[in-house]
Amino acid sequence: MIARALGWGYRVGVVQYIKGKWITGERQFYRRFPDQVRYEVMGEGFTWDVADRERDIAAARAAWAKSLEMIADPELKLVVLDELNIALRYDYLDVAEVVAGLTARPADKHVCVTGRDAKPELLAVADLITEFNAVRHPFEAGFKAQRGVDF
Repeated sequence: MIARALGWGYRVGVVQYIKGKWITGERQFYRRFPDQVRYEVMGEGFTWDVADRERDIAAARAAWAKSLEMIADPELKLVVLDELNIALRYDYLDVAEVVAGLTARPADKHVCVTGRDAKPELLAVADLITEFNAVRHPFEAGFKAQRGVDF
């Protein structure tokens, strides 16, 4: 979706909820488009790497505030809320508040929420739902996250 938006010259906002300060391929890629992509890394790291729930909640709240700011920005055509579903799954944010924020977006604003296990309340208001199901993952065989594939 981001590639399509950039291809048409649109400006895009991305809020990354979970990965934190990791150097990722997508982060390095988006830096190549500073005039077209507003990219905000807001997470504190993968949830299994962080043992401070209150810090995770504070990071998610800050990310949600940044998300609302981007959604309200008329310069951004598409806003991607990367792994927001993970933050909702761990109850870092109130799902009713998120649903209210998303349903109040401007009519011409496209918002994409990613992450597994979307809450039913979010699914109920979504315009488009695509579900990815893991059939097999190298992590199950003992492989750690792989550069260029997982991050």
